[in-house]
Amino acid sequence: MQRLTGLDAAFLNLETPAAHMHVMAVAVLNPGTAPGPVNAARVRRLVEDRLHLIPPFRRRLVEVPFGLHHPLWVEDPGFDLDFHVRAAALPAPGGAAELADFVGEEASRPLNRSRPLWQLWVVEGLADGRVGIVAKVHHAAIDGASGVEVLAQLVDLEPEAPAVADPVPWRPDRVPGDLELVLGSALSLARQPVRAARAVRNLVRAGVRLTRRLRSEPVSSGVPFMTPRLPWNDELTPHRRVAFANVSFDDVLRVKRAFGVTVNDVVLAVVAGALRRHLEAADALVDRPLVAAVPVSVRAESERSRAGNRVSTLFTRLPTHLEDPAERVRAVAEVTRGAKRVHEDLGPGTLAELTEVIAPAVLAGGARLYSQLRLASRVRPAINLIVSNVPGPGFPLYLAGARLERLYPMGPVLEGVGLNVTVMSYCGGVDVGIMGCRETAGDLDRLAAAVPEALAELGKAADEHGPCAPGLHPGSS
Repeated sequence: MQRLTGLDAAFLNLETPAAHMHVMAVAVLNPGTAPGPVNAARVRRLVEDRLHLIPPFRRRLVEVPFGLHHPLWVEDPGFDLDFHVRAAALPAPGGAAELADFVGEEASRPLNRSRPLWQLWVVEGLADGRVGIVAKVHHAAIDGASGVEVLAQLVDLEPEAPAVADPVPWRPDRVPGDLELVLGSALSLARQPVRAARAVRNLVRAGVRLTRRLRSEPVSSGVPFMTPRLPWNDELTPHRRVAFANVSFDDVLRVKRAFGVTVNDVVLAVVAGALRRHLEAADALVDRPLVAAVPVSVRAESERSRAGNRVSTLFTRLPTHLEDPAERVRAVAEVTRGAKRVHEDLGPGTLAELTEVIAPAVLAGGARLYSQLRLASRVRPAINLIVSNVPGPGFPLYLAGARLERLYPMGPVLEGVGLNVTVMSYCGGVDVGIMGCRETAGDLDRLAAAVPEALAELGKAADEHGPCAPGLHPGSS
């Protein structure tokens, strides 16, 4: 039995009937390397054999009465693997459009909180005999980095899976009663004033550090609420649309080296270029930069095997208003450097500390009130979109013996922020998963098609601008 951290619980409390706080991943498998058929029965056996390596998959929530404190994770006494691993099939021709439609439909449904918060579909009927794996896990259980750790427990480095060590027996927990939950919460909350004092002290210190920096040097950064309003910065509906894109990691590295920036700078510049094309086609291009939230892992090496969230957020600008791709990547690099300095001054643990001391009922009530009052359509959005960049393995992986060819990650959208672009590097490629509100985000297939076009545009600019852009220094990540 384990109490959720404040940050994990925040992802539960921010959930509304329209805002589903799960993350998803879509893997495309080539079963030609597998020793047998890759179907739901085989994947179910694989998960069952390795379930002891993935504790979050066995745990369900137990809510504290009246929302007095963060919920508990318990080993589910009624765990039913058949509920979580399911079979599905795509209609012909089984291409990217059909797979995206299936994922969008499943993304539109919240997870059942009376069960462990994950589901996995084995999707047959893909073109050329491929098989899809569609995973959905609540953000309260994993972030990008811990999601990669979960993936590592299910995949192998060779088609022939090594023998799995004897599983460590696990026993279901006794689910505590309401009185026990209230008393346990009261004991934990007795320490809350100390935590609150520490959080306020650290926040004040962070503010002092940031003020000193801003007074001593010019710093460019994204500033929440200094945003234009875009079509997807509106009321959120429960319905989702998704799209996929893929580009070469070598092409990303070529742009990185030419302009002396980081891989993340190139990713953000590519997203900015694709968004510019997308907005132009929708006659919605604005003459000022967008503000993007970029989740940042603050997971220490000692926390690599832990589930849950160890993330913070930095705010940057996407210069979609700049026509010249070289200017865009330079602008991205400058602002990102400033955003990192601001993030360092504020402290990577500030967000986690604040969520520890905010009462769950307050956060959940605030999220519901924001939605019910339809404030997303009335106030300026804090940010325009979310862009995540998750580093993945540079070598091939195999699941149930089948080679993993593509791995598209997707993050949630929020009230007033109906677009999320998530990027993962894998085995010489960069896979891009785009999630949007179906009613407001527009034609996401068009946005996905603009991703390789934006990178090609940057590649051409890199060839024209020589080995390194003036005033920038080579980055490493």
